[in-house]
Amino acid sequence: MTKTKFKCLLAATALAGLAAPALAEDIVIRNVTLIDGTGQPKQQNMSVGVDKGRITFVVPTSAEPQVSGRRIDGSGKYLVPGFMDVHIHLKGPRGGDGRRMVGVDPKKPGATPPPPPPQDGEQSYTAAQMAAGHEAGLGALATYLYSGVTTVYDAGNNPDHILGLRAEERAGKILAPRILATGNLVTYPGSHGSGHAIPIANWPQDKEKLDKYLTEQKPDVVKLTLDEHGWGTRPLISLLPLDLMQEIILEVNRHGIRTTAHTSSELRATEAIFAGIDSLAHPVIQGPITDDFAKLMGAKKTPMATTLTIGEGYSRLVEHPDFLDQPLYQASMTAQEISDLRTVTLPQWKERGWTWWMKLMTPVAQENMRKIHAAGGIIAIATDQTLGPAVHREMELLQAAGIPAAEIIEIATLNGARHLGREKDLGSIEPGKIADAVLLNSDPTIDINNAKDINFVMKQGVLIDEDKLPLPGGKRPLRRSER
Repeated sequence: MTKTKFKCLLAATALAGLAAPALAEDIVIRNVTLIDGTGQPKQQNMSVGVDKGRITFVVPTSAEPQVSGRRIDGSGKYLVPGFMDVHIHLKGPRGGDGRRMVGVDPKKPGATPPPPPPQDGEQSYTAAQMAAGHEAGLGALATYLYSGVTTVYDAGNNPDHILGLRAEERAGKILAPRILATGNLVTYPGSHGSGHAIPIANWPQDKEKLDKYLTEQKPDVVKLTLDEHGWGTRPLISLLPLDLMQEIILEVNRHGIRTTAHTSSELRATEAIFAGIDSLAHPVIQGPITDDFAKLMGAKKTPMATTLTIGEGYSRLVEHPDFLDQPLYQASMTAQEISDLRTVTLPQWKERGWTWWMKLMTPVAQENMRKIHAAGGIIAIATDQTLGPAVHREMELLQAAGIPAAEIIEIATLNGARHLGREKDLGSIEPGKIADAVLLNSDPTIDINNAKDINFVMKQGVLIDEDKLPLPGGKRPLRRSER
């Protein structure tokens, strides 16, 4: 039976006054305005049943089946699917995300230098570094849950660190969003990210090396890189040959695993698509896209991650540091991190050419995202960071680009699931799907900033006890208010 037929059957049964199916829900959210993530208009006075971590029914409250379970009155509130971030680099033993962690600057006086770049994907850290990284990772993961993000995809990290946390999350040992991860990257020697990648130089000679990685790390999505740089303030680097890229993608797909690619230009994105890539890890930021590329993205439906905030964040800190006063940031960062951002990082970034180049190019990338979305392409929220509140900034930038707030909800939920190949289970509030949801006090379809006004977060049918989250900014009381 289809989900739609199941919903209609429940509604018709209840309306006819007949006995409803024998169901025993863990939770029933009633009288709520539902924004289900599929793109359809919001629905008022709805009831959503949850049992054993799954959504069992979605019907008008007037047709709600008579089932047992805890009831939550959602009157005046808005239920949306859990948000997703389909590109993070979780904080860990390297001290930040290993790249551009907000609040951590490796050039800060007295900072401990990171270990030298690893070879062939191998990363060596002391036990103390790993323990500290684990604690930092737990704190960063808590910021996602607190921000309403129930699924993240780590697009490259120390495999021992991120895969260990993934195992703990799946075993229910830690409070964290659902973790999907690539572990090591895969790319050509000397190409982007090769310092933390499995190097593939020849085919089929290196096929055994790739298969070993797939078997041992069991990546949820494999990330490749196709970027010669030479833009902004970056020097030229080696480029993954396209015939080799195609062989890698084919082999990964033969293992039943999706791929994503780091690209930054229309040319490289197009080449990756026709090499068989399943998704794109970044927007085009080197310049405006052509109308033909927007149409291509609409036709191919290759999901593209947004990652606007990683570049916009530099000038935002320099010019508008007051964003750090927002409650989500206050909860997600320590007082020392916030102080360092204002007093140490801000003046450093103010002097960097990269800051102002990214300020110039971010509006270009925003318009590129808008055009792809308008052409029917799939864009998905991603931040390239390690901080939950950045997801909301990503949504704000899409709204500023002219994408309606109501459509951004689908971009932040179901499109994320499409990007990860998990749309059958995740991304929308429909019967049979995993019960990831966020209850909001304000309407996010009017202004996407209202998505920050969180009442509670549910992951796999369980309400998150926010007062137990190891937030870097200190414990916070429950925001939940139930009648």
